[in-house]
Amino acid sequence: MRSEAPSIVSPAARLLGFSGLLPPLALLGLELVRPDDGWRMLAFAYAGLIFSFLGGMWWGFAVRRAAATQAPLLIAAVVPSLVAFGLLGLGLMLLDLRWPLVLLGAAILLTLPVDRRLATTGDAPEGWMALRVPLSLGLGLLTIAMGVV
Repeated sequence: MRSEAPSIVSPAARLLGFSGLLPPLALLGLELVRPDDGWRMLAFAYAGLIFSFLGGMWWGFAVRRAAATQAPLLIAAVVPSLVAFGLLGLGLMLLDLRWPLVLLGAAILLTLPVDRRLATTGDAPEGWMALRVPLSLGLGLLTIAMGVV
């Protein structure tokens, strides 16, 4: 059951969300100054964790729905973890994370239609897209950049 109070993205959520772009930004800076495969590994791990975290948020929105309408969003919610895991496997097979980083960044960019749907159905709080668009673009593009530098 949904609460009676309107849901809105709080200033704390915005601050913490945007702070979440600092690690990949720092890793990209380090890669440009002192190239090392370790920076790519950390960037992949971080982006994969955040991608999975977003799936967890979708799961939370799904279970607030009536049981009969949960399945499509529950399925979408597990996709980020599976994609990140599969791309990690690809990176291990290739012994290189460049392409997996590019693909992971692209996958992060592709989360926006799901977020848009959550905003239009009222599942997500007010201000959701104002938060998600810059965060998805930021993390997606920084992750792609780590794969191409």
